[in-house]
Amino acid sequence: MDRRPTKASLQSFKREILSHYKLNKRAMPWRDNTSPYYVVVSEIMLQQTQVDRVRTKFASFIKRFPDWKTLVQASNHQALSEWSGLGYNRRGLYLKRIAEIVAKNGEGCLKTKESLLELPGIGPNTAGSILAFAFNIPITFIETNVRSVFIHFFFKDSKKKISDSKIMPLIEQTMDTKEPREWYYALMDYGSYLKRSQPNPSRKSAHHIKQKPFKGSNRELRSNILKMLMNKGSSAFSVEKRFKSEWSAAQIRKSLTDLEKEGFLKKGGRVYQIA
Repeated sequence: MDRRPTKASLQSFKREILSHYKLNKRAMPWRDNTSPYYVVVSEIMLQQTQVDRVRTKFASFIKRFPDWKTLVQASNHQALSEWSGLGYNRRGLYLKRIAEIVAKNGEGCLKTKESLLELPGIGPNTAGSILAFAFNIPITFIETNVRSVFIHFFFKDSKKKISDSKIMPLIEQTMDTKEPREWYYALMDYGSYLKRSQPNPSRKSAHHIKQKPFKGSNRELRSNILKMLMNKGSSAFSVEKRFKSEWSAAQIRKSLTDLEKEGFLKKGGRVYQIA
């Protein structure tokens, strides 16, 4: 049976999470500097990407674009070039568009969930992360490590898949309203520990989706096209010739068209290049 949360069990849960955090907290540059810019950059990077990969890329990205202004002034080509290696390149473009909106409207557009959800590439969980980490606002949200922790403690013996609707009330009940930032750090660090020490508890989640392999996927094709065009434009014919051994001409043409529609590429005559 699921562990039924009582006041005592919730308090015991919180003590264990905080005790572990006190001894094992992870050092991250976006925790040392919780400015809205650092937090937004890190949260967009952390979408579907492991922390260790983000640490390295975050450092180089911040060195090149240390604030909203420098990112706004960068070209799409420069931003995507620095993003290269993280995958899901549209996130790099979203981040640049967010910077342009913040530069125009001020950081106030980052301070409510409603305004955050109007920004490109930001869903409910990323919005919650930004509010908690940049502004220390006590807001209920869920991400993979947080989900793992609550499933481990309260639904470990469940034979059924656990929906987030069952977890969210527990997150609300255990919220530290004075220091939500530190509480979420503690939850995420414990979730990371669980995944290293045992089978991933999130596999019990009703929302768990096994990521499809990158090799041979449309994501790989799009990434390869962007890399090819990063330094020099090429015709559709040249792109097809480069990748025809792995993808069909129809797949390649569709990816070129989609990348142009999404703002990654622009076309001059027959030549595609980074927008």
